[in-house]
Amino acid sequence: LQLVESGGGLVQPGGSLRLSCAASGKTLDYYAVGWFRQAPGKEREGVSCISSSDSSTFYADSVGGRFTISRDNAKNTVYLQMNSLKPEDTAVYYCAAEVFGPCGWDLSDFGSWGQGTQVTVSS
Repeated sequence: LQLVESGGGLVQPGGSLRLSCAASGKTLDYYAVGWFRQAPGKEREGVSCISSSDSSTFYADSVGGRFTISRDNAKNTVYLQMNSLKPEDTAVYYCAAEVFGPCGWDLSDFGSWGQGTQVTVSS
């Protein structure tokens, strides 16, 4: 399974971005997919996750109500819609996947990772 993130960029506070995590090599239908982020000088942290079983969604407290995760199985892609962005959302965003996985917040819960996409929120 290969994962490629896209959709990052520079946006003003209050703006929106939609990140994409496109998979190849395997179908994402049976994978839990998580989004993580890493800001400079900080540890990588979980942001959101969509489960493999029933596509239940989970969000970190810091992004709940602003971010929405979804999957499009026909396109083998998972999205992260980010609204009302704040400067503290600035980070490299990574998607990760684990076959038949439940959602988790530990990096070790996911076996496949993308290379990341930079999100910068600044005026």
